[in-house]
Amino acid sequence: MNCDKILNLFRSELVTVNDGPKLFATALEQQGYRAVQVNWKPLAGGDKEMQEILELLGGVDE
Repeated sequence: MNCDKILNLFRSELVTVNDGPKLFATALEQQGYRAVQVNWKPLAGGDKEMQEILELLGGVDE
């Protein structure tokens, strides 16, 4: 088995994507890591019934 791709991955720069409190991204940055902060929220506030209704209506462009 050729493990070169896996080994290259572990040698590459770590970049994190944080969708939680900014505090987590800040802590990583203070340790020298790159962090990208996103402000993601579930469609319709996570309400499954409302998500199904929106899907029936053709979905939502985000």
